Amino acid sequence: MNKPDQSSLGNQDQKEKNRKLSEAEKKRFERFEANSDALIRQGYRRVDLTVSIKKANAFAVGLLIPLLIIGIAALHFKRGGTGTDYDPLDILWFFVAYLVLIPVHELIHGVNWAICAEHHFKDIEFGFMKQYLTPYCTCCVPLEKGPYIFGALMPLIILGIIPMIIGIATGSLLILSIGILMTDAAAGDILIVWKLLRYKSEANHTAFMDHPTQGGGVVFEKYSPDMYNTAPHRLVRRCVIIRL
Repeated sequence: MNKPDQSSLGNQDQKEKNRKLSEAEKKRFERFEANSDALIRQGYRRVDLTVSIKKANAFAVGLLIPLLIIGIAALHFKRGGTGTDYDPLDILWFFVAYLVLIPVHELIHGVNWAICAEHHFKDIEFGFMKQYLTPYCTCCVPLEKGPYIFGALMPLIILGIIPMIIGIATGSLLILSIGILMTDAAAGDILIVWKLLRYKSEANHTAFMDHPTQGGGVVFEKYSPDMYNTAPHRLVRRCVIIRL
C-alpha cells in the first residue's frame, strides 16, 4: 500500500505528510484515490484545499484571545459590572464538558453530512489521530458546496456560538466558558470553510470531498458543454461508492 503522494496532501508540513497511517486510514485513502481517479477519467479536475493541523492550531490560539476578551466583557456588562466570580466546582464541570463535547463535535459533523450523503451513515467514518490526540469525522463521498459547508459549521453553531449567547444572556460564566472553548475547538472548521469560500470556480460542475487523512477537503470541478446537464452530485455518486 503506497503512502499518500505529496501533491495530494496540499499545504501540509513534512511531519503531517509522513505520519504513519492506521489500517483504517490506509483503506480510506485507497478508496479516496480510486474515487479521485474515476472522477478525473470523467473529466473532473482535482484541486486540494487541505489545511495543516499546525496552521489550524495556530489559528485556534489566535482566535482564543478575542473570544475571551469579548466574552468576559459581555458577561461583565450583563452582570452590571459586579465581576465574573465562579464556583470552584465549575472547573470540574468545565473539563468534563470538554471531554464529552469533543466527540459530540465530530458526531454533529457526521449527522449533518450523513443527511446529504447518498448512503447516509454508510458514507461517514470516524477516527482518532493518535499523534495529535485528535478525533475526527470524514465523509467518504463528494457533496455539493452548501451541504459540505453546512456540515462543517454546525458544531461551531450548536456547541460554540449558541452556548456563548446563552452564557451571556443568563450571566453564567460556566456556560460562556464552554461556548468559548467549543468555538475555539471549531477553529479548524472555520479555516477550512474560509478557504473553501475564497476558492472561486467557474466550472460547470463541482463537488466537494473530505480529504481522508488530512484536515480540509478536495474540490472536483468539471468544465463541460451543456450536454452534461446532470447535476454534479449525480455525476459523481455514480462512480464514487467503492467499498473495500
